[in-house]
Amino acid sequence: MSAKQAFGVIGLGVMGQNLALNIERNGYPVAGYDIDPAKVRASRERFAGRDMVVAGTLAEFLGQLALPRRILMVVPAGKPVDAVIDELRPGLARGDLLIDGGNSFFEETRRRIKALEGTGILYIGTGVSGGEEGALRGPSIMPGGNPEAWALVKPVFQKIAAKGPDGLPCCEWIGPDGAGHFVKMIHNGIEYADMQMIGEAFDLMERALGLTPAAMQVIFDDWNKGELDSYLIEITAKIMGQQDPETGRPLVHLILDTAEQKGTGKWASDVALDLGVPAQTIAVAVFARMMSALKAERVAASKVLRGPDARFEGDPASFVEMIRQALYASKICSYAQGFQLLRAADEEYGWRLPFGTVASLWRAGCIIRAQFLSKIHEAYQRNPALPNLLLDPYFAGAIHRTSPAWRKVVATAVEVGIPVPAFSSALAYYDSYRSAVLPANLLQAQRDFFGAHTYRRIDREGIQHTQWEN
Repeated sequence: MSAKQAFGVIGLGVMGQNLALNIERNGYPVAGYDIDPAKVRASRERFAGRDMVVAGTLAEFLGQLALPRRILMVVPAGKPVDAVIDELRPGLARGDLLIDGGNSFFEETRRRIKALEGTGILYIGTGVSGGEEGALRGPSIMPGGNPEAWALVKPVFQKIAAKGPDGLPCCEWIGPDGAGHFVKMIHNGIEYADMQMIGEAFDLMERALGLTPAAMQVIFDDWNKGELDSYLIEITAKIMGQQDPETGRPLVHLILDTAEQKGTGKWASDVALDLGVPAQTIAVAVFARMMSALKAERVAASKVLRGPDARFEGDPASFVEMIRQALYASKICSYAQGFQLLRAADEEYGWRLPFGTVASLWRAGCIIRAQFLSKIHEAYQRNPALPNLLLDPYFAGAIHRTSPAWRKVVATAVEVGIPVPAFSSALAYYDSYRSAVLPANLLQAQRDFFGAHTYRRIDREGIQHTQWEN
């Protein structure tokens, strides 16, 4: 064992254990600690034979680390992070570094960095995406915080991170303050939208076309060989092929249709409202999960409320291809909304976010990893000041090519009574963004009529108010 361990990990659940193993495997001896004795015992067993130690107390843990200490906290967001920081602070020295590797809200990260100002203790809030397997084999890592801390973790993080198709690590400095956790929050918001869209494609193929999961496994596998190539499409194909060992039925048909959430999608939607960014597809994906939770009400309503026959009468193969195109077009719009959020936050907080780099960090290791992200990286290389992905020539061309099928899918879904909130909200976003004139002129007139809120005219400068005739 080393005289002193190079890196510390607090929080030895599965994610913490896997990140610790990843760090040690890449040449950095690790000290671990957890408040839960059962996790301490499990970690000691799993780490046996490696250059890793698990401390029984926090003081012992701090004593095992080389200076300056580098400590990664992998604990639940919120009060647990503050509790760990409060316990650690008396034992930390100037130059030590705390890293929050959980899904913390970026404003909390900003607050914690502010609270540590003047202490000499450095702080990084880093997004880590990839799940349990990614943590062990190579996640996408999005660090932000005290800029001087980057040198302390850059060699470690870039070594343990996933590698893109070009061999470059999916880890780069995002920016100061809460930038790292903000980018991770947007990643998760896009993830919500992606998953909802894939679910809508599944629902249309199953209910409108009557396709079996086995048939859809072939379709999703085929989609994963083209422009929809992504981790989520890949695992969807595998899910379609999974049989329940007890009943022999497709396992997806035995899973209760109530989706859970951990809050990051809601945060992204809240921030969109705060920053004035129309990110409706991300928000709709959150609302769709909320609707799914109303299972008992939906079952009761299904016996009372009527709708059309949910069967499509046209050519199934043609409609499957239309769904694929609708999924791709909707996906472009959800990413456009996500990157609009990044740009708005960049302007609000002055982070100088590297938009193209952000896209490159998501090419491997993370949940939304996809071939598609290379196109986003290229778009920002062409124009770093690009205001919206829809204005990039590649994405504009892709939307123009897929738009007819996209519209047909949304219209058909309405006709047969199958909800497609993500597909339809993405289309509304696109049609709104491309509209030189929207009916907000009437809205402003109404506001002025009932509340004297004023308005602007198109033919003169200044604020206007009218004494409307009743």
